Amino acid sequence: MTIVPESKNWTWVLERQCPDCRFDAVHFDRQRGPAEVRSIIARWETVLARPDARVRAKPTMWSPLEYGCHVRDVFRIFDGRLERMLNEHEPRYANWDQDVTAIEDHYDAQDPKVVAGELRVAGELLAERMATVSGPAWERKGLRSDGATFTVDSFLRYLLHDPIHHLWDVGDSTRS
Repeated sequence: MTIVPESKNWTWVLERQCPDCRFDAVHFDRQRGPAEVRSIIARWETVLARPDARVRAKPTMWSPLEYGCHVRDVFRIFDGRLERMLNEHEPRYANWDQDVTAIEDHYDAQDPKVVAGELRVAGELLAERMATVSGPAWERKGLRSDGATFTVDSFLRYLLHDPIHHLWDVGDSTRS
């Protein structure tokens, strides 16, 4: 399965509600970011405890376990990127090939219970860092390898869509 690679066509997530998962970055209160991440963690723990966590609904789609591994890694990578945005002047991020990571790290062979614990740790660290953002820090910038520029505000709204959308992908339609 191929996840859409990082590209310049990312702004739609910030401009309108996602027609699938219904996440609405435009109207999302950024102060709720840490609480939203914690809600996402709990939802992913439930998904990863399902008996079908290793089952792909379609051959072209990841299993809940594989998506859970991806979300864990998204939390880790975005936490590191956020830290850099808050501490460096306009840091530039290397490209992250999500499909290569899934293959090299054997997402399909990982233990769902272990992944749930790792996802919780990574998500909590991200939520804690998000909670430190205030005032002018919301406008600090970071640059993606393809030249896309984010502010901390747009970066966090963009980030939140990913794990929420993947919950939709695996059939979790609950919303916090």
